[in-house]
Formats: sequence, C-alpha cells, structure tokens
Amino acid sequence: MVTINIGMLHYVIDHIYGAFMHRTKISPPFFSRGWGGSKLELLERMIKDLFPEVEGQNWPPSLIQPAWRTVWETRNACLREGVFRTTCDEQLISAMPPESHTARVAFLAPKHVPPHKMACVVHLAGTGDHSFDRRLHLGGPLLKENIATMVLESPFYGRRRPMMQHGSKLLCVSDLLLLGRATIDETRSLLHWLDYEEGYGKMGVCGLSMGGVHAAMVGSLHPTPVATLPFLSPHSAVVAFCEGILRYGTAWEALREDLAVQKPAMTLEDVRERMRNVLSLTDVTRFPIPKNPNAVIFVAATDDGYIPKHSVLELQKAWPGSEVRWVTGGHVSSFLLHNDEFRRAIVDGLDRLEWKEPPF
Repeated sequence: MVTINIGMLHYVIDHIYGAFMHRTKISPPFFSRGWGGSKLELLERMIKDLFPEVEGQNWPPSLIQPAWRTVWETRNACLREGVFRTTCDEQLISAMPPESHTARVAFLAPKHVPPHKMACVVHLAGTGDHSFDRRLHLGGPLLKENIATMVLESPFYGRRRPMMQHGSKLLCVSDLLLLGRATIDETRSLLHWLDYEEGYGKMGVCGLSMGGVHAAMVGSLHPTPVATLPFLSPHSAVVAFCEGILRYGTAWEALREDLAVQKPAMTLEDVRERMRNVLSLTDVTRFPIPKNPNAVIFVAATDDGYIPKHSVLELQKAWPGSEVRWVTGGHVSSFLLHNDEFRRAIVDGLDRLEWKEPPF
C-alpha cells in the first residue's frame, strides 16, 4: 500500500506550476529591461516617505469622484463599473505608463439596504489577476451578508497594462514598486469614498498573494480602522522574488548587465543582494500597526511552495492582536479550493469593527 503525503503533493504542485509558468520560454521573465534607472531611485525615496513621523498619523487619502456606468442589475443587486484618474502625485504619474493613469473599479452591492447598515470590502489583485471576474466570484456570495465588493484593477494589469508588457511580467523592478505605491494610494481613496461619500458602516480590504501584501499595507496606512485580510501572502516581496518560486522567473542576468554599466565586476549574488535591499521597502513588518489589529486576519496555506510559514508568522508577530488561520494545501490549490475560508475571514474581520454612527 502506497502512502501519499498530501502536504508534499500540494507543495510539488506549486513547483510544477511554477516551473511551467516561470522556467519555460512561453513568456519573458520578470524585469527583463532591468531596474528602471531614475524611476527606481524616485520610488525608493517616496516609499520611505510613506511612514508617518508621528505614531498613529497618516496622510489623508485623496478625494475622488468616479464616473459610473451600470453593467447589470437584478431585483436584489447591482454591478457598476467606475473610472477615475489615479490619485498618485504628479511625480509618480510621470513615472507611470499612460495606460495606467486611469483607475478602473467594479462595484457589486446589494440593493434596498441603507449604506450605513452595509459593509464593503475592496479586493486587490494577485499576480496575474487581470480581470474583475475571480474577485467578483469571491465576493458575490457575501451579498446575502450585506457585504458589498469593490474590485480595483491594478496599474500595469488589465486595461492598465503597458503596450510593451507581456502578461504579468513587469518590465522593470521599478514597475513593481510603482504598482504597489499606486495601489495603496488608489485603495485608500476608494475606502475614503465609501466612508464619506457613500456612508458605508464598515470597510475592509483583502487580497490574494501580491494583493494580500498590498491589502496589509493599506490596512496599516489608512487613517481609520478597516478589516485587513491578507490571503496566501508573504510579509515582503523579498520572499516571493528571492526565496520563493518566482526567483526562477526573474531576469537575473539582465539585472546584472544593467548594474554592470556602473560596476563592471557585479556577480549574480551581488545582484540578488541589491534586489533584497530594494524589495525590503515592501516589508510590511516595518509598517505601522493597523488602527484595529484585532480586525486583521491572515489566511495561510500549510504547504505553500511560494510563501513559507515563517513569512506569515513574522507579520503576525509584528502586529500583536492579529490572527492567522491555516488552510490545508499549497498556494495554487488553496487559491482554487478555499474560497469559503476566505469569505469566512472577511465576515469575521468585519464583525470585529464597530459600526459607524448612522447619519441623522
């Protein structure tokens, strides 16, 4: 009788999927055009400016007024799509490709329920999630709990993808930091709009993998308490690109050649160390503790080939009061099979927030 280690099987599936996606020549690797030159230097400076000088203080979100169109509506629900100009400051906008200047969102909400008696969660994109469909599928069943779903299309993804970029394979390292910084700004503005313009009683932010890292950053930097729900997420992009499977899909030689223009003797290990230093800017353990850490729930996989367990536990340790829930599986299988656990975390995280005072 053959005994199969299910955990190892999930781990192997992650590596098979990773090998197919990142070691074959089907698509170019990440960062095939190098570091990004002066754009990377700008972003390194601006990301360091994210953190508030005074504990508990955060810069206010930018005001937005999305232009909406109705996609469909039924007796009980309505799906709208909206657009607005990215809320990044002009320096960042000048560094972004023109295709990314306009943000696009889908907004699925119950009808006939006052906003102050509803919650809304903004769902952020994981690597490779170029459409609204999967995240709307995740949020759709929550309508019966009076929880609306807002889905943000990431810069560099979907209709915001630069013409020269193939799929999800960002051309430069600076693009990864720019994607993250713009996502933080835009999501905070959407949460502010839901709060002050629409009057929602509770708000949250969630995401899978890369989207979970961005959700954690937003939850940390938003000026009011929001449920923060990172799913299958590392504490830093260092884990994904320097330790996990994505390291096999990274253009290390192109990055070495880019650096060698200034320092001809660069080795590949020097390049990897430079990458660790740059991506340490995405280390969420360095971010402020969210306003309500009890409303932070991480969902992690027991046998994740992309995200090691220690990475999840580092962030939980940095944010006392937060919770980690484990699902059985790897990164790919959990992404496909554990939507019910993700939804339960959303409901429970929102339950740990106080309702906002209703309008008079």
